[in-house]
Amino acid sequence: MTQRKYFIDWIRVIAFFLLIFFHCAMPFVLFGWEIKNKETSEGLSRLIWWLHQWRLPLLFFISGVGTHFSLSKRSVFSFAGERVIRLFIPLLFAMLFTIPLQVYFEWLQEGKISGSYFNFYPQVWNFIPYPEGALTWSHMWFVVYLFVFCLLLIPVFALFKIKALKTAKNYLSRKLSNPVLITFLFLPLAGYYFTLFIQYPEQLGLLDDWFVFLFSLTIFFYGYLLGGTDQFWNNCEKYRYHYLIIAVACILFLFYRYWWNFNMPKQNDVNLYAYGIINSMHIWLFILSMIGFAKKHLNINNRFLQFTNQAVYPFYILHQTIIVAAGFYIVQLNLPIFLKLTILVIITFVSVFLIYRFIIKPFIITRILYGLKPKEKAGNNPPV
Repeated sequence: MTQRKYFIDWIRVIAFFLLIFFHCAMPFVLFGWEIKNKETSEGLSRLIWWLHQWRLPLLFFISGVGTHFSLSKRSVFSFAGERVIRLFIPLLFAMLFTIPLQVYFEWLQEGKISGSYFNFYPQVWNFIPYPEGALTWSHMWFVVYLFVFCLLLIPVFALFKIKALKTAKNYLSRKLSNPVLITFLFLPLAGYYFTLFIQYPEQLGLLDDWFVFLFSLTIFFYGYLLGGTDQFWNNCEKYRYHYLIIAVACILFLFYRYWWNFNMPKQNDVNLYAYGIINSMHIWLFILSMIGFAKKHLNINNRFLQFTNQAVYPFYILHQTIIVAAGFYIVQLNLPIFLKLTILVIITFVSVFLIYRFIIKPFIITRILYGLKPKEKAGNNPPV
């Protein structure tokens, strides 16, 4: 495990860039969002719904893997301090100074306000949570959950620093990396569908969000548990087609039975059990197959990866604010959805790149506020 696994960095970069496309598409789909286009696309809505199933579980898994490698180089207390600096500080800064612009344009489109941003902004300091007030963590909910996961698991991380327990953990992870056994790790995820999916629908508010919270925590722990085991990575690569074929079969069934017309289970019955089993299997095996293909084809290093691997966290923090601000004006254009989406994607990537390159990257204070280490070092993992 001494050689850096560049394919993990590639997965992280691709997943976060896919997230930017995902949010650029949100004004044009059937689901509610900060700003909306008058016309929507059912086809784009179906694609976005499918992406929504596995994109964040994949990121939580990769974050769990990153946690394993981070703890292999530092103490638990040092790790906890780093999480505060690289997760909590950027979160707090974003909530107070970056994300409010999203609320402003949302309320402007809804007609709740009509003045300038400077007239609106003081409402943030009333500290009234959204939607009644202007204070929200919005898309940074991922960072909130990740930070909480790290704090909750500190006792577990500390126990696995003990030599005997570390040996037991490594033994368990090797056993679970069996190509057949590893597939059955979808079962706890299915159990959350059976018990929590109806009662606690997704809201991303941390409190009273038990389905998403426990589902994501489990995936994160899987990454931590399996990330240090070569057998896991090798089996993902060796059996990538097997996992992909099963995942695709699940996807076809889910579209046929549930997703094409967005006919989700609404009560605790056999229909819910089928959905929970098939979708959990789809999410988990699709993640395994993506890991396998990445290990096979993307275990390479180049200048693009070196740049984007550092930039991905600031990109994540900034992207949705740029999308909402630019999208507010773009949705007013008399253009087809495809052209509006294309323009929004280009503006977002160019804007975020320029802000990162010339404002965030060169200065110590902005690097810290956007989750980077004060000094750039080649090969550093982002904190997410």
